[in-house]
Amino acid sequence: MTEILVLGATGKTGAPLVRRLRALGHTVRAASRTGGTRFDWFDPSTWDPALSGAEAVYVVPTETLGLPERAAFVDRAKAAGVRRLVQLSVRGIDEDGTHPTESAVRGSGLEWTILRPCWFSQDFAAPDFFLAGVLAGEVRTPAGEGREPFIDAEDIAEVALTALTGDGHHGRTYDLSGPRALSFTQAVELIGTATGRPVTHHHRTEAEHAADLIAAGHTQDDAVAVAGFLAQIGEGADDYVSDGVERVLGRAPRSFEEYVTRAAENGTWAL
Repeated sequence: MTEILVLGATGKTGAPLVRRLRALGHTVRAASRTGGTRFDWFDPSTWDPALSGAEAVYVVPTETLGLPERAAFVDRAKAAGVRRLVQLSVRGIDEDGTHPTESAVRGSGLEWTILRPCWFSQDFAAPDFFLAGVLAGEVRTPAGEGREPFIDAEDIAEVALTALTGDGHHGRTYDLSGPRALSFTQAVELIGTATGRPVTHHHRTEAEHAADLIAAGHTQDDAVAVAGFLAQIGEGADDYVSDGVERVLGRAPRSFEEYVTRAAENGTWAL
């Protein structure tokens, strides 16, 4: 079985990926800043120990990571004997294949696959995104009535597993989404129905939302970036469905309703 390094192993996609890989008998190094396999993008001394012996890597870069650091990590991976990289990226970020988010992996000379998901269904349960609003009964964003085809992170993990362990995915870029686009109003209404508590969506300007995020503890750069992405939804930039899940897995992606039902039954939004 392949030995696989999973970066961001405690995250929304990393945790279910680790679980799936281990269930199939793969040797997995679950890497994070505080995990058993320590990995910190901003501490290069943690890179080589994590990479040693790994044949494949699930790469989850931070948004603030620059191209030199990405390229340096890829060079370290090659030197360690890694042969395959699967990178989590962002849908719509790199249409011409030159964006630094992906360029180091594309130019690595290794087997590579890029995954470009849209916003996650799990973002409604994430403390750094919409959880507090859902629990308070009011989610506020600059997305207006723009629509987003939210994807279940479990589907991303399953696609990543297939690309890490299977053949036929080298040099492929997969745009990933759920089966239909929903407005935030529709999404939180579904959550409200599942939890038995009304949840509403209210529009904020991009600047107001960035200020809210900064007040909640986000850095200014991150707050501005997130507010900008949400404002793009309001402009219709993400109102389309991608076929990556079906191309890789041979089935339709999980719906937002399926996620909401599962999350509510698990007590995700219990007060």
